[in-house]
Amino acid sequence: MISGTTRLIGIVGHPVAQVRMPGNLNPLFARTGQDLAMLPFDLDPVAVPQFIGMLRATANLVGTVVTVPHKQAIARNIDVLSVRARALGAVNVVRRDADGSLHGDHVDGFGFLNAARAHGFKSAGQHALVIGAGGAGSAIAYALCETGAAGVSVLDTDEERASSLVRMLRSQFPEVDIKTRCDTLLGLDLVVNVTPVGMSAQDPMPLSGALLTTLEASTLVCDAITSPEITPFLAFARDRGCRTQTGAEMATASVEFIGSFLRFMPEVNPIAVITAPLPC
Repeated sequence: MISGTTRLIGIVGHPVAQVRMPGNLNPLFARTGQDLAMLPFDLDPVAVPQFIGMLRATANLVGTVVTVPHKQAIARNIDVLSVRARALGAVNVVRRDADGSLHGDHVDGFGFLNAARAHGFKSAGQHALVIGAGGAGSAIAYALCETGAAGVSVLDTDEERASSLVRMLRSQFPEVDIKTRCDTLLGLDLVVNVTPVGMSAQDPMPLSGALLTTLEASTLVCDAITSPEITPFLAFARDRGCRTQTGAEMATASVEFIGSFLRFMPEVNPIAVITAPLPC
């Protein structure tokens, strides 16, 4: 029940009709007795400055989740960015302080890790391959480095985009072995496809046949695609005996992670959330 005392959290995108987070988080807020409610805003990109002004001026609008296409534009318009949000040039959560100042963070990669740890994966000391250097792939690669991965390789059909991401990651995490190539899947603990390849039955695999022959059964193989749930890439990995993580699992775990993160504002360290014990 929304009342005059309810603190509001936005979720802003364009379009926004497809977002599921309000339907997942509002029941969670009700079950846990929090006087919070999430409201969707379908925001025309040209109106981002006006939205920022409303967020600054509205005392009971305590923050917002940010989805496409606004992650970069909103990051350019707020006051304080976390180190990771500044490095990625984007935000997906914004907190409003009592004085109207806006603080942004980017925790998409931690949503992915929230799903992966349910399969027994912990980043520390591990070696991973991220296929796709776009927004989601960049966030996942950054989160892997931030949580102690020993090595991260990034592949993308746009070689300059992959190289740009790797340069940024190397500057932030000089202790991590970060590459723009992958000659074998032997020894990898995690492989994640964060590209659209696999959405259509006519799509090729996201990796070459030669690379796929080196996939080991000990590797956790993940796909960000939600439809089909079992992509040809995941089906191949299952045939090799690998544990697999679907895009639907990633989406659900991301909502759960952001729900934990949003409980909310004071500032929360996402690493503390992602390393907390899993619920029984």
